[in-house]
Amino acid sequence: MIYWELFYTFFKIGLFTFGGGYAMLPLIQEEVIAHGWIPMEDLINFIAVSESTPGPFAINMATYIGTQMGGLPGGVCSTLGVVLPSFIIILIVAKIFEQFKKNKYVKGAMSGLKPAAVGLIASAVLSMAMIVFIPNGFSVAIFSTYEFWISLVLFAVMSVLAFKKVHPILIIVISAVIGIATGYIFKLPV
Repeated sequence: MIYWELFYTFFKIGLFTFGGGYAMLPLIQEEVIAHGWIPMEDLINFIAVSESTPGPFAINMATYIGTQMGGLPGGVCSTLGVVLPSFIIILIVAKIFEQFKKNKYVKGAMSGLKPAAVGLIASAVLSMAMIVFIPNGFSVAIFSTYEFWISLVLFAVMSVLAFKKVHPILIIVISAVIGIATGYIFKLPV
């Protein structure tokens, strides 16, 4: 039954991911593609939509994928699945953390989880970058396509704006406007 499968899959993702929504990307990617729920290109679009809409990224992703697969009940099941582990864990941690926060094992676990979360985020970024910048594999011919250069320039401009601490909403709006304009001007394939 698709509803149980959505709940269970997103429960696993929520249970075994530390570091927030972006750290979930590799697991979401692996699970969603393995189940054959959506192709990789659609997943990248879902990521863009989830990042651009209000609310936590992972919840948006789970809701969107669940709704695509099982309508409103599918969206509810996958959303509950991704949220429930964090909810249970934070209740337990809040209850006992004060007693253990000075424990050397807890400190060690926390210092080990930080680089792991950064690594998961970096893995997701590289995976998506390869699909966006070199979708057909790497070759010298990629440097002659206007899509590559448009994407690269847009990425560079948005990176500079983010580095200069421009508000993220403004960066999203500017990215959308430039993307729509270049798509209209160059008639980019959908």
